[in-house]
Amino acid sequence: MSLSDSAFISALQKIVGAEQVITHPSDLEPYLIDWRKRYKGQALAALRPANTLEVSEIVKLCSANQIAIVPQGGNTGMCGGATPNPTGRQVVISLQRMNQVRSVDIANQTMTVEAGCILKNVQEAAAAANRYFPLSLGSEGSCTIGGNLSTNAGGTAVLRYGNTRELCLGLEVVLPSGEILNSLRGLRKDNTGYDLRDLFIGAEGSLGIITAAVIKIFPTPVAQWTALVAVPHAQGAVELLNLFQSGASAQLTGFEMMSDESLALLKHYYPPLASPLDGPNAYEVLVEISDYESEEHAMQLMETILEKALESGCATDAAIASSLSQAQKFWDMREHIPLAQADDGQNIKHDVSLPISAIPNFIETCNTLLRREYPGVRVINYGHLGDGNLHYNIAGASSKETGEFFTKYSKEIQALVYKEVEKYNGSISAEHGVGQQKVDYLVGHRGDIAVQVMKSIKQALDPHSLMNPGKVLAS
Repeated sequence: MSLSDSAFISALQKIVGAEQVITHPSDLEPYLIDWRKRYKGQALAALRPANTLEVSEIVKLCSANQIAIVPQGGNTGMCGGATPNPTGRQVVISLQRMNQVRSVDIANQTMTVEAGCILKNVQEAAAAANRYFPLSLGSEGSCTIGGNLSTNAGGTAVLRYGNTRELCLGLEVVLPSGEILNSLRGLRKDNTGYDLRDLFIGAEGSLGIITAAVIKIFPTPVAQWTALVAVPHAQGAVELLNLFQSGASAQLTGFEMMSDESLALLKHYYPPLASPLDGPNAYEVLVEISDYESEEHAMQLMETILEKALESGCATDAAIASSLSQAQKFWDMREHIPLAQADDGQNIKHDVSLPISAIPNFIETCNTLLRREYPGVRVINYGHLGDGNLHYNIAGASSKETGEFFTKYSKEIQALVYKEVEKYNGSISAEHGVGQQKVDYLVGHRGDIAVQVMKSIKQALDPHSLMNPGKVLAS
């Protein structure tokens, strides 16, 4: 027999302590809405467990009472994956108190961290051990490792180090039954049956709650050199990428592309971060080389490749950062474009990936279609060109119009962009996940068979659909 709501809340308080069961409306509010303020729901309570055993007991209690669960990390997601639905019959489990670095194994080049660890703190913990954790995102000061794993976050260093999936060796997961799956093994080879780790990474909490992970760390590079490069068109950016991949190989760490409209928006809202290059330029590319040999070797490599790029015409101007502060400014330019968009108002976001060779044609075709159908539209196009990931965002002609534009045209523009993505065999979600925003597009994108396989896995692990229902897969 299910408990009454008051008895259920009392039982939760016995598990985590009364002060960690948040029910007052004003205190509960931050857990009910995503940071973009696009999705808002209701919940019986937000819970703040301190350890994996508490998470396990919460899940067992919720299972017995058929109360759905929404796991939440830093609540920085883009697709509403950590926001409860409007029914008020769910609980939010915040992992933010589970923020310990459990161990650092220098010889094995791994760290074991809890899911609530803020990404920036993980980077700093690695640095304190004279090691490097390469995952880097604009939200790294507030996003958590659990959230990074649940969406398989990418960031700016995917080109060299891979997505979060490639940075993880083992997981601890609380299953929908409340049982604890402990696979915290720091093994690079483990060929014993199905790869359960990869099943939970990218599942957005719909199959279980990640509570801890073994992650890879790396030797700290001796040198990092950063350059800002103007290119005449998207094809020039691809040619520049090919030059750097040929000349720098694995030393190429970052390759970020920013369109002229992205840079104009940045200049308007953050004037100190305006590009130092003469412009406007169709695109500017942020390039980073990391080197384990010497500062001189990295600098010579950067200069040699840029010289070839300028001679070939795929680059028209370039500036190499002359100091750490200037290099940081270049990166701040890239990371502040989403903030400038937020200052500007609502915009229609697309986190897509394409074969790199297809990106110039995709941009040209999609830009032409959008500007023909929606005169004055702004295309805020930027992203991780080195791994084929574009943040292809659409805004109205001005900040005054962008809210109305979003409300009126959001769905049809999204359909237009996704249709073009499909033509080039791309993906409608590169690193932000599916959440609730893209659920309706999943069947059309992945196909009936793939979605049916996903549903079979969901049914096997979570037969009552209590784990983050309505996310990734339609309820």
